[in-house]
Amino acid sequence: MAAPDLTAGTVALTDKDVIKGAVDAAALGRWLHERGLGDGAVDVTRFPSGHSNLTYRVQTGGRSLVLRAPPPGAATIAAGHDVVREHRILTRLKPLYAKIPTPLGSQETAEGSPLRVPFYVMEQVGGRILRHKRPKDIELTPSLMQALSTACVDELASLHRVDVGAAGLLDIGKPEGYVQRQVDGWRSRYDKARTDEISDLERVSLWLKDNVPATSSGPPTLVHNDFKLDNLMLHNDDLTRIVAVLDWELSTVGEPLTDLGTTLAYWIEEGDGDDIKALPMGLTWLPGCLSRRAIVSRWEEQSGRRAEHLLFYYVLAMFKVATIAQQIYARYVKGFTKDERFALLGFATAVIGAKAVSSLDAGAV
Repeated sequence: MAAPDLTAGTVALTDKDVIKGAVDAAALGRWLHERGLGDGAVDVTRFPSGHSNLTYRVQTGGRSLVLRAPPPGAATIAAGHDVVREHRILTRLKPLYAKIPTPLGSQETAEGSPLRVPFYVMEQVGGRILRHKRPKDIELTPSLMQALSTACVDELASLHRVDVGAAGLLDIGKPEGYVQRQVDGWRSRYDKARTDEISDLERVSLWLKDNVPATSSGPPTLVHNDFKLDNLMLHNDDLTRIVAVLDWELSTVGEPLTDLGTTLAYWIEEGDGDDIKALPMGLTWLPGCLSRRAIVSRWEEQSGRRAEHLLFYYVLAMFKVATIAQQIYARYVKGFTKDERFALLGFATAVIGAKAVSSLDAGAV
């Protein structure tokens, strides 16, 4: 889901915060001091946006850091909330791919953790994130949005050109059978998170099971697995410049067309329905933005690969996005979080399912 807005206002931690139990600020301060990451009093605030792993600003000794930790109730979907794994990936990737925050240290176990859960700390990167609401201080002209959307797909292709062997990332995934496992895994996750019967998603699930491509697009690559506009940190003075790619918790090594499919699933077009546009999925429907088909053509040009079986990868990504929304909604239904934003995700799941079915019926992305 979307990365938290690291430039927006924050909310103070309280005993009702989404991390169970109060944060021991003194213990966190000692943890930071022992690793040379801070000195003095510690002030912790939570970034209020974002739907997955929890993100906090930690200020100490005049320094601002970002801390990532799993949400309560994540034990049922632990593979998507392994912050220690995320830290390891960033550590290995940083020497070959500059556009990520610098990872600074991690707490790998809950035992002895000042937050009572594993977490990691990274640098805070300056910049801004474009979300669902238009910013009031800048005009998003067609020319700006065209340049930004082009930069977005070019950045995705650059990720797929990273030498995963040189980065020491071959062991973070199992490329053999990756797509089949994606289908099986997301179908299983949806079944476990189901709270209501949604016939569209049942149909999509069965279609995916029966239509797994027999061939790949080429050698496996780094796969971000959540690459979209509001997971990009943009330069404050030039929104067409991408400063950092955020939210690496789902990243792996596998078929890059699954990444392209995910970007397309979040890429709402001007001609899409109002129900899809109402979802907090970014501003890609504004005039000037590349269409989904143009995104595909640009990616093929920049990556040197063919986007075969595109409908499959797009529908798989739609099913994945719907399942992620459903997982978060299930946490809300089960009382793991009281965040009222999550109450709307049941509606979002159904809307995304309907969009996936309409694509199947049309036979096109």
